Amino acid sequence: MPPRTNTWETVCRLERLQPGRGVAALLGARQVALFRTGDAPEGEFLYAIDNLDPCSGAAVLSRGIVGDRKGEPVVASPVYKQAFSLVTGRCLDEPDKAVAVYRVRVENGWVQVELG
Repeated sequence: MPPRTNTWETVCRLERLQPGRGVAALLGARQVALFRTGDAPEGEFLYAIDNLDPCSGAAVLSRGIVGDRKGEPVVASPVYKQAFSLVTGRCLDEPDKAVAVYRVRVENGWVQVELG
């Protein structure tokens, strides 16, 4: 069987993402939560994680509250309020829980998420 290659999936134009808010994107059969933080290009970051909250089983992380915990960017689940790192995907409140993290880039104004 040949090795699986990673692909970049185009999601939307960068200007469609509001800083501090998440959006859900269906990429194939996978729901991804995409976040834009900061409000200026030099202080702006894009993150993508699984949208499925492993604590509640609901696909809701894109609707969570974006913030930080001790300088680490996080999203708090709207269901039980556990905080998930946008960098590592680990749950800061329940160390045995985590979500997948995906690389994000902007190409010619289009946001793309790397799936593998």
